[in-house]
Amino acid sequence: MEITLDRGPRDPDAKQKLASPLPFFNHMLEHVAWRGQMNITLTVQLDHFDLVHVITEDVGITLGRAVKEYVERNAANGIVGYGSAYGVIDESLARAVISFENRAYFDFTRENVELPEQMEGMCSEDLVAFFEGFVQGAQCTLHVDVLKGRQGHGHHIWEAIFRAFGMALYEALMEREWRAQMTAGVAGDIRFEIEERYE
Repeated sequence: MEITLDRGPRDPDAKQKLASPLPFFNHMLEHVAWRGQMNITLTVQLDHFDLVHVITEDVGITLGRAVKEYVERNAANGIVGYGSAYGVIDESLARAVISFENRAYFDFTRENVELPEQMEGMCSEDLVAFFEGFVQGAQCTLHVDVLKGRQGHGHHIWEAIFRAFGMALYEALMEREWRAQMTAGVAGDIRFEIEERYE
């Protein structure tokens, strides 16, 4: 599995470069790239285990590691390190909140919204596995909340979720001069000055 993350100008061939064997999953990753304003190149080569949840989780882990590396490489420039966003499409609404503090935690809630077990040849659990993997790879905290959705519109629910995630990621990866050399949480930025006195 190989992932390239590029925050330069939009690649007109970006859609074709999301090449997992799962078309609906590629479509969800396209939302992340589009809303996150980044180019994501993904190639997957399978040896023996053609298991959907393994593919989605491993893509999540790999993408998470790539984002973590990006955050670390650009900390001197003032990476914000946290972000939140709402994703919407028609009747579906979701929220994502992310923070890069070297704390791997994922929380997924639904406000009386029922997710379909199957969606476009995938299980909803397989899509959740992507976020679980991302959190492991990125060592970040991620909360995803499904706020609105209608039965029979599972496709839109997942689009709203991945849109929110992409926009929250975009916000977290923005650079602010004020935040140069800082982490997302104050615990990582506490500096002590020790005054030594000699008599």
